[in-house]
Amino acid sequence: MFMVALDNLVVTSALAKIAEDFGVRQSTLQWVVNGYVLAFAGLLLAGAALGDRFGRRRVFLLGIALFTVASAACAISGSVETLVAARVLQGAGAAMILPVSLTLAVAAVPEKQRNMAVGVWGGVNGLGIALGPLAGGLVTEYLEWNWIFWINVPIGLLVLPMALWAIRESRGDDRSIDLVGGVLIIGSVVAAVWGIVGAADHGWGSGRALTGIASAAVLFTGFVFYERRVAEPLVPLRMYRVRAFMLSNVVALTTHFGVFGSVFFLAQFMQGPMGYTPFEAGLRTLPWTAVPVVVVPLASLLIERVGGGVLQALGSGMQAAALAWLALTIAPGMSYGAMIPAFILAGIGMGLVFAANPATVIGSVADAEHNKASGVNNTVRELGGALGIAVLTTLFTHGFTSSRAAGSGTGSQATAAESFTVGTQHALWLGVVVVAAGVPAALFIRRALDSTARGTDTTRVTQDSLPAAVD
Repeated sequence: MFMVALDNLVVTSALAKIAEDFGVRQSTLQWVVNGYVLAFAGLLLAGAALGDRFGRRRVFLLGIALFTVASAACAISGSVETLVAARVLQGAGAAMILPVSLTLAVAAVPEKQRNMAVGVWGGVNGLGIALGPLAGGLVTEYLEWNWIFWINVPIGLLVLPMALWAIRESRGDDRSIDLVGGVLIIGSVVAAVWGIVGAADHGWGSGRALTGIASAAVLFTGFVFYERRVAEPLVPLRMYRVRAFMLSNVVALTTHFGVFGSVFFLAQFMQGPMGYTPFEAGLRTLPWTAVPVVVVPLASLLIERVGGGVLQALGSGMQAAALAWLALTIAPGMSYGAMIPAFILAGIGMGLVFAANPATVIGSVADAEHNKASGVNNTVRELGGALGIAVLTTLFTHGFTSSRAAGSGTGSQATAAESFTVGTQHALWLGVVVVAAGVPAALFIRRALDSTARGTDTTRVTQDSLPAAVD
């Protein structure tokens, strides 16, 4: 799972070099990231369903094998089209790994230790995200960007026999596979982001943008209607009536929208206007991306005491404040030291959400539904990241273009660094608005929940924690 998390952002510090080697534009370049994220997000529910049906360990092992082979294909890619295709296969393998990894981790420990298990799981996920830009920058600067993917191969070959030895097989109670529902939701996700990316390149009124968004709306509507009528839906309908489950997924969407989109552009800002190398830029993101590694395990101890909703609200507010801070202060000639306080604030906020969000989601459903809940939560998170990059690219492009045009109108065209700064500011401000929307959503999560919503036989449980030992 660490490698899955690492590959979300490992290419961000290498994007400039990849663009140089293949000669591609910004709108095309983002598919190196989105190709992975889209396949990952679109297939997570299918990966969870396959784990329930055929065995979670079996699906976990198959995912590792596919992820390893696809990583090798990324490394030997000779064109951006081949690289994107291999990234899609890599995302498919990741979608088989991630949802069952949380279920397997929770099942491996006594009930009293489940919050800490989720904390460790979240910490490892945070560590992968933290080291992604740094590892990508280090490899790109001292080797070639291809080695970003080669490092996955020996790790995959080592983990396969270890997982076979250490993990016990398990299956879910619901072993059906909703193929129609899966196809509809995958199509909806892909069409939506395809349309939004088209808007970044051709405008929101373009045929591609309108077709993609309209297709997504039709497919999602079909998914909702089909799921209401099928006997065994991809996700049980009762989950949608659980406030903690739904609102926590809203927070997951808003958080990852802001985090992925902002890191995508700030890493390039540090390589462009600030003049750092890929490794230097990746190293300087650590005050933001590495802080959750420390915060997540500590925050997991507070979930039962404070409440997952409160922690998610606090974390979202801190992230929004940090993004606003950066949007107000970034400039081509700014010093890196001026960014550090905002990075630390954003990292603490991200760590609070990383700890409380999956714990609240898992704790709001019955034990037998952990795998499905994990699939939904991770789908929303990855979709939020993909949408964040796509939508913020639209705002960046608009800001960059308008800055250049305004400079030309005054007789002195704005420099590339100045225009890049304006575009980044536009993107960050949208990130502020979206992340801040997670605060009221999280505050509406109640501490206690009638256990019938979870499908248990108990009288009351704590919604914001994992299922505690029930008398």
